Amino acid sequence: MTATWAPEDRDLLAGLSLSRGTLDRRADLRGDGGAIARAWDDPTSRVLAVSDASAAVRGPAEAPVLALVSPADIADGVETAFLGVEGETAFFLARSDLVPEGARRASLREVGARLGDRDAGLLVASVALDHWHAAHPRCSRCGEATRMSHAGWVRTCPADGSEHYPRTDPAVIMLVVDEDGRALLGRRAEWPGPWFSTLAGFVEPGESAEAAVRREIAEEAGVVVGDVLYLGSQPWPFPCSLMLGYHAQALTTRIQVDEEEIAEARWFSRDGLRDACASGEVALPPAVSIARRLIERWYGEPLAGEWIRP
Repeated sequence: MTATWAPEDRDLLAGLSLSRGTLDRRADLRGDGGAIARAWDDPTSRVLAVSDASAAVRGPAEAPVLALVSPADIADGVETAFLGVEGETAFFLARSDLVPEGARRASLREVGARLGDRDAGLLVASVALDHWHAAHPRCSRCGEATRMSHAGWVRTCPADGSEHYPRTDPAVIMLVVDEDGRALLGRRAEWPGPWFSTLAGFVEPGESAEAAVRREIAEEAGVVVGDVLYLGSQPWPFPCSLMLGYHAQALTTRIQVDEEEIAEARWFSRDGLRDACASGEVALPPAVSIARRLIERWYGEPLAGEWIRP
């Protein structure tokens, strides 16, 4: 089986829902306590209150906007982080479940694809930082409780002086295509019946992303792949992944799932996947995910049917 790709197959993914953002992060200001304090005291600064991967939004379901508040609306003692600036306005995260009057709380999974560019970038960064702070309250060296520093982008241990930085875990996510143009989709063992998606997995220490693509496909589905094409990346802060998207050319088509992570895997033609989605036999990942974009890029247009994981 020959690994070949048409020129159009090499076009990169564009406009990924969670890869958008318009803020200048101004990392140079994070160590300037005076500048951060002045920005916080500025009534024109805006704050996004985030808790459990969700934030307050306003507006119609098809076009929500973040319900940002003034720093004065945030209670004393709430942990905050500086996110960056847009024009003359500074933006902050507050680790709070505050919902302003007239707003409603919504998750990043639910609204991420429908937010505007600025708001999508704000919510993704805020959810990622909030997750990290929640998961790392103590020093990994000595166990002492740490505290925020550098405008919320570092946690410092008061006992040994060590600094701890937000982590990002690289993960590969890939759509495998065979020589007949069919796509390989799988269903994880913990997912209910109709949910299918692309294969994915974390990059291991000392491993390249391309090697991880080949290893994960072989481990999860028993398929050997040759040519691997990088298409784009998207942060996935659930809690701290960076998804590296690929298409991979199958050299074999016999499927043998591992039955631990993947319960079922199937080859789909374009017509077969369209019909399975239309009938409800198959449900695809949500529009906010890079998996959905990889599938629809291969298919050539949007497909019906999606699921939202809780």
